Amino acid sequence: MPKKFFRRVFPDHAKVREHKALQFFGTLLHDPNLWHLNKRSVAGAFAVGLFMAFVPIPFQMAAAAALAILFRVNLPIAVALVWITNPLTMPPIFFSAYKLGQWVLDTPHMAFAFELSWEWLKTDMLLIWRPFLLGCFIMSSTASLAGYIGIRVFWRISVVLRWRERRNERLARRVSLRKPPRD
Repeated sequence: MPKKFFRRVFPDHAKVREHKALQFFGTLLHDPNLWHLNKRSVAGAFAVGLFMAFVPIPFQMAAAAALAILFRVNLPIAVALVWITNPLTMPPIFFSAYKLGQWVLDTPHMAFAFELSWEWLKTDMLLIWRPFLLGCFIMSSTASLAGYIGIRVFWRISVVLRWRERRNERLARRVSLRKPPRD
């Protein structure tokens, strides 16, 4: 069952609740719906976490936590999924977002060299912000929808397989009870 997998992989809610980066949420973290592992909560957390992973803002984890609280979905899953975009994956993901936005808007290619500086943000980012943000929005929305649907389908398949397994076990027990003992 997916619930067992998620319980094994993600931290205990008491540890997450006490994390210093999330303390500004206060008693909102005490809502039990934020810690439930059910189909709705996990699928919603995937939608929130994957959406925020592709949004190019600082403090993505805090924004994902706020959305998880707002939509009352699993908080640890939503916050953990934000780490899809980490310092190693950000450059190719955000470059892909720029290229996607450029393709959708049909804008000409602009050569630029990325620098993590205020001067670069004031000059080069002003030239590419439209295709970049559009690409980020498309990737966020697509990943969010795919994650939500994917988890719902995965959860349903695992439940159906578990039902079949239990049914087969019951049938096997009935058959074994009906057989006459051999002498």
